Amino acid sequence: MRVGVLTGGGDCPGLNAVIRAIVRKGTQEYGYDFLGFRDGWRGPLENDTVPLDIPAVRGTLPRGGTILGSSRTNPFTAEDGVRRIKETLAKQEVEALIAIGGEDTLGVATRLSGEFGVPCVGVPKTIDNDLSATDYTFGFDTAVGVATEAIDRLHTTAESHMRVLVVEVMGRHAGWIALHSGLAGGANVILIPEQRFDVDQVCGWIESRFKVRYAPIVVVAEGAMPKDGQMVLKDDSQDSFGHVRLSGVGEWLAKEIESRTGKEARTTVLGHTQRGGTPSAFDRWLATRFGLHAIEAVHDGDFGTMVALRGTDIVRVPISEATAKLKTVDPALYAEAGVFFG
Repeated sequence: MRVGVLTGGGDCPGLNAVIRAIVRKGTQEYGYDFLGFRDGWRGPLENDTVPLDIPAVRGTLPRGGTILGSSRTNPFTAEDGVRRIKETLAKQEVEALIAIGGEDTLGVATRLSGEFGVPCVGVPKTIDNDLSATDYTFGFDTAVGVATEAIDRLHTTAESHMRVLVVEVMGRHAGWIALHSGLAGGANVILIPEQRFDVDQVCGWIESRFKVRYAPIVVVAEGAMPKDGQMVLKDDSQDSFGHVRLSGVGEWLAKEIESRTGKEARTTVLGHTQRGGTPSAFDRWLATRFGLHAIEAVHDGDFGTMVALRGTDIVRVPISEATAKLKTVDPALYAEAGVFFG
């Protein structure tokens, strides 16, 4: 049996650990042959492949990024996309496909499996931790660790200069990274997409901190919005899944804080550093387990499913469950952090 593997969407620490586990177990226990598709769904669209065997995945466990490459290609916007994918799979004699990705990549896998009979198994990946049906996605722990370390370092320069430092982290519709890193890093204000914020209230929290000679840190997710405003966009362009590019809420907020309080405010945008570099121990562990269970699902012929973490168990759920809605921060959970604001 030949199994195809692809990684789609943004790169993420732990992708190579998944690929490694799939290939190791599939080769050693089931005698399967593996074929990698380059750059997400572009690979099967254009028949761009690379052989995957044990030597190809050796030494990849601690590597960030993905050895297969990635993209945000949407085959449903391509001419004859489904037909081309099916022809590629038939030509390459691929009998099953493992798609590793987030909402968009798994959304494509859901449709291909449910509507067009392509035998797919999904593996959830996103640093935003916003996929339903799984407690955690790999990549999230690494991103939170990077953001927390940055906040720790920024405390000292904020205190040295007695200025406000606004830290912008990733999070288009879900504030998991902002909430976790903000709490872990001792931020004085945390702003997330799920709760619109009042700029005057933010300024009030900041001024109360300066009264005790304490320089505040504000952590804001890129998708956070003020009560009387909208998302800050980098430009009006959209990717093939219709997503606009977000950037700039941190800079906008710093200017508002400075003009309203008279306190110097600077911005640090962590950007892609959150999803680059070597994965954390937890993400290596989770990604490896996801890979092992994904190839088991293929072996069992359990297509149209996704592997998911529930407690400490890896279970299988319909891929459609993961993409039906985003997993966002519960208001009660966000309220817990409020004791540290101001």
